[in-house]
Amino acid sequence: MALFRRRKPLHERLAEAGGMALAGIDPGGFLSQPPGWDGRSPLGEPAFHGIPRPRRWETVASAEAPRLRGDSVHFVALDDGTLVVDEDEPADALAPLADAVEATIAPPYRAEAVRRGEDTWAVAASRIAIVEEAGLDGEELELTNVGGTRTLLVDGRPTLHPARALERAGATEGPEYVVRARRLDGDLWEVEATAL
Repeated sequence: MALFRRRKPLHERLAEAGGMALAGIDPGGFLSQPPGWDGRSPLGEPAFHGIPRPRRWETVASAEAPRLRGDSVHFVALDDGTLVVDEDEPADALAPLADAVEATIAPPYRAEAVRRGEDTWAVAASRIAIVEEAGLDGEELELTNVGGTRTLLVDGRPTLHPARALERAGATEGPEYVVRARRLDGDLWEVEATAL
């Protein structure tokens, strides 16, 4: 039979070695209080630091969608009410999901839904920007404008093709920008523009 001697946790041993705590003695006072529900310490200073993560979804809802077959579905709602569906699902079967989302936000938006019961679905969505850009093959575009030098990549390959709609989307962010786009359907592209 092996015997193991239980030692104090490392944080206690280090505190004692540094003269910060005495074994078995609670320092008491306001410094021993944990942060409040809002993350503030008793001193009024923030107890949690860092940059908060951006929210992935602007709205979350639930809906009954009995005609959907799979366990998850991804779709984009266009301004005219058309739904572009990633999976092999009938577009009209997604109407309850779109209605649930559109109670909070208007198209265009990207949505993702997962089955939570036999007919119950949880659906989340965020607004997106869409442009129409004709004449470009490929599925992903990246347009940068830095120091007056314009570079357009189509699926990672440079091209000299004009991309006026992407340029307008980037120009709204400032003189230097990057615009990333992915094809939705035909000449429609979902775009994200960021200032550099």
